[in-house]
Amino acid sequence: MSKNKKGFTIIEVVLVLAIAGLIFLMVFIALPALQRSQRNTQREDDLSRFLTAANDYQTNNNGKTPFKNNNNTYSVDTKFVKRYIDDECNTKDGINYSDCGAQFTDPDGTIYSMKHIAQISKQTDVASVDSSVQNIDWPNLHTVMAYTNASCGDEGVAEKGTGNRQYAVFYVLEGGAISCNDNH
Repeated sequence: MSKNKKGFTIIEVVLVLAIAGLIFLMVFIALPALQRSQRNTQREDDLSRFLTAANDYQTNNNGKTPFKNNNNTYSVDTKFVKRYIDDECNTKDGINYSDCGAQFTDPDGTIYSMKHIAQISKQTDVASVDSSVQNIDWPNLHTVMAYTNASCGDEGVAEKGTGNRQYAVFYVLEGGAISCNDNH
């Protein structure tokens, strides 16, 4: 009577290990891309929150935008930052504001800075805006950039807007893509 040994052949073992290795490799490659996508989604949500805060500021200040231009020196109104963006605004001037925003923080923990870059006065300004935004080094930036008299273009970063109360905000995402929102 012969005994029939049961077990796996070497080919079966190698095949199972190869399949397991491919699955591990796919997860190893896909996981960082998924994590980057989730971080960029949060950044885009934050940019939308920033735009909502800027619209609230504009509504509460007789249509004035939070972006200032004093003799081609561009800035963001500190009242906007303190009252609508920072979570520390409850103590400003001893007034307890109920509509304070939460402090904007990038998914990597860095607090966003805000900068009014320029006012687009003619269509040729758009090219310089597009190139300046596209040449920014993402990991060192963490800046929400605002352009007045601008809107988000279909194919590019910006296009000339229809008036000084129109603005677009941009953020360079991880991987170099640009997220844009505007108030029109």
